[in-house]
Amino acid sequence: MFRSAPFRGRLTTSLARFGRPTACKPTTNIQPCMQFQRGGRWASTSSNGTKDDKSNVSAGMYTAALFISMLGLSYAAVPLYRLFCASTGYNGTPVTDASRFARERLVPHEDKRRIRITFESNTSDALPWSFKPELREIHVVPGETALTFYKAKSKADDDIVGIATYNVTPHRAGSYFNKIQCFCFEEQRLSPGEDVDMPVFFFIDPDFLDDPYMKDVNTVTLSYTLFNAKYAKNLSPPSPPTA
Repeated sequence: MFRSAPFRGRLTTSLARFGRPTACKPTTNIQPCMQFQRGGRWASTSSNGTKDDKSNVSAGMYTAALFISMLGLSYAAVPLYRLFCASTGYNGTPVTDASRFARERLVPHEDKRRIRITFESNTSDALPWSFKPELREIHVVPGETALTFYKAKSKADDDIVGIATYNVTPHRAGSYFNKIQCFCFEEQRLSPGEDVDMPVFFFIDPDFLDDPYMKDVNTVTLSYTLFNAKYAKNLSPPSPPTA
């Protein structure tokens, strides 16, 4: 099919003005590129990629900085979360805030109902220890201090450091379960075949009696899980209570 004479005239004029197009190397993968010889110089229809390249580098740096910041926060979040839980009893974590241990709160309410406290134990697969409570349960009244022990024995061929996590169920009772002293406040190192009795000294806060959400709570369970500290880098013992 032949083009009309007027069109051929316009095409001839354009070629005379800009020169004949030749292929050039595109600066991006998606932009077409043509060059025209004009006045002894080459003009390109492709856009300069320098600005885009700088933008991409800046975006990459911002992304990397954000990733590093989030990684740092994730490591810091674990001890901060544990500190928060130990201060408030959140999520079933027993309270270790020494300000809650005032003398007037450590008075047994003998005329009130007794609460059954049960004890549980678990160990991670990476820790070759036996670990169990010496007593399965005791009964206390709010304000009464109680002392119990967990026994651990190493079955390993070398020294191992263990670290404990803990919680209380039902979780809503955690804010009333106050630990005065606990083996979980520090790491435990056992030699091959060594065994140790580890203490837990605690009381139930008298405010337990005034909380309507505690009226149907007659049993509280304290549970510990022991981990091999070598493989639990994100765990650290909570700070013991201080006056």
